[in-house]
Amino acid sequence: MSYSIEPDYYQQYVFPPRLEDLLPSDHPARFLRTFVDLLDLDELGFRPSPGNDGRPHYANSMKLKIWLYGYFRRLYSTRQLEDGCQNDLGLLFLTGLHYPSHSTLWSFFDLNREAIRELFISVTETALKAGLIGFTLHALDGTKIQAKVSTRTGWKSRDLMKMLKDVDSSIDEIIEKIESSNQEEQDSCKLPEKLQDQEKLKTEIESILCEMKAINREHLHKSDKDARMMKNSKVKDYSFNAQAVVDDESGLIVAEDVVNDETDNKMLVPMIEKVEDNLDEKADETVADGGFYSPEQLVKAEEKGHDVLVNIGKNVAPKKGDKPFHKSKFKYDKKSDVFICPLGRELTFSREKKNRHRKYILREYRCEHYRDCPQRSSCSGDKRGRTIEMGPHHEALQRQIQKQKVLDNKELLAKRKQIVEPVFGIIKENYGFRRFTVRGLENVRTQWSLICTSYNLRKLFKVWSAGKLEFA
Repeated sequence: MSYSIEPDYYQQYVFPPRLEDLLPSDHPARFLRTFVDLLDLDELGFRPSPGNDGRPHYANSMKLKIWLYGYFRRLYSTRQLEDGCQNDLGLLFLTGLHYPSHSTLWSFFDLNREAIRELFISVTETALKAGLIGFTLHALDGTKIQAKVSTRTGWKSRDLMKMLKDVDSSIDEIIEKIESSNQEEQDSCKLPEKLQDQEKLKTEIESILCEMKAINREHLHKSDKDARMMKNSKVKDYSFNAQAVVDDESGLIVAEDVVNDETDNKMLVPMIEKVEDNLDEKADETVADGGFYSPEQLVKAEEKGHDVLVNIGKNVAPKKGDKPFHKSKFKYDKKSDVFICPLGRELTFSREKKNRHRKYILREYRCEHYRDCPQRSSCSGDKRGRTIEMGPHHEALQRQIQKQKVLDNKELLAKRKQIVEPVFGIIKENYGFRRFTVRGLENVRTQWSLICTSYNLRKLFKVWSAGKLEFA
C-alpha cells in the first residue's frame, strides 16, 4: 500500500540546512554569485550607498546580484525584486536572507546608471576572452519598446491649439464681464480668481507648445518628455528605439543603445563604433536592414573604413526589369560629367541647388534630346525634359549597390534576419519585456543595458553549466 507524504511543519534539525545546501550546483544564482564576486565594482564606477554615519548598508555586490538574477527571473520592477527577495529561492540564496526594500534597490539603480552600462562591456569582454565572440559577421537592428506612459494621457499639438483658442475666448468673456460690471473699480488690486486660473492655464499651454516646437514633434507626454510617438508593431505608442549589434558566431549582443529617434537611419556608424569601443575590434562585415539606409551614413562608413551591407529600398534601386527609366538606370560618366540614359543619350550638367532640407548641394543634369526621344512619355512628364539630381553621396551609394550584386554578399545580407531578429524575439516573447518600467532616456538606456547584459549572461550560463567556461 502506498503512503502519501505530508510536510511536517514542526520538524527540527540537529544541523540546520545551510544556504549552500538549498540550490543545485548548476543553478543560475551560483553562476551570478561567482561572476559578480570576481568583478571590481569600484573600478566599474559603482558608488557607495549614501546613509547615516555608522549605519549598516547593503553591499553593492548583493544589490547587483539581485538586479541581475531578477532579470533572469523576469522581475523588472523594484517592487517585484523586493517581493522576490522574500519568496524566490535563488534570491534568498544570493541575499543571505536579507530583504532590501524596493526604495533601496531603486536608489542603487539611480546612483549607478553609468556603472550598470559599463557592466555590459565587462560581460562582453568576458565572452571575448573565452573565445566566444567572432568578428566575421555582425548584424545590426533596432526594435521599438513601449515607454512607461499611456498614449491616452499624452499631449497633442492640435488639441492644445484648440484649447488655447478656447482659453483666449474665455479670458475675453471674463474681461468683458469685468468691464461691464465695473468690477475693476471695486477691487482694482486683484484680478478675479477665475481670470487668474485661465491666465495660468494659457501660460502652461503656451509653454508646452514651445517645448513641442523645440523638439519638432506633434506629441509630448508630461510624465516622460523623452518618449516619442512611434509605430510599434501595428499601433502607434509612446516608445523608445532600442538598438543591438549581434555576433553571428555566438549570438551574443556586442553593442547596445537606446535612442528616441523614430527611425534607425542615423545609427549605422554610431553602433559599429560602439562595438569598437566595447571590444577594440569590429567585424569584417556588418549587415543592417533597410531602416538603417542613409546615403550620409554610407559615406561616413567608407570614410571610417567600416565594411557594411545595408538593404536598399526598391525606390532607390528597383529590381531588374522594374521601371526601365528609373534614376538608378542612368549611368554617371565621371570623366565627361554626364549621365547616360538607358537609350544611350546624355544628360548634361544644368545647375547646382540645395536639397530640400538645405543641408548639402545637388547637381542637376538635364536631357537635351527630349523633343525627338521615342520614350519621352515613359521617361518623364516634365515639358522641359528629364532631369537627374546627384548629391555628394552618389558614388558611395553606387558602390554599395554594386557590392550587393556579389553572390556572397547577397547571402550575408539575407543572413541578417537569422542573426539579430531572434534576439529581439527572445527578449520580447520569452523574457516578456515589451515595456520599459522606468522613465527618462537615461533610465531607459540603463534598463536596456541590463536586459542585454542579462541576455548575454544567460548565454554564458549555458557555457558555464557545460563546464566550458571558467572565470579568471
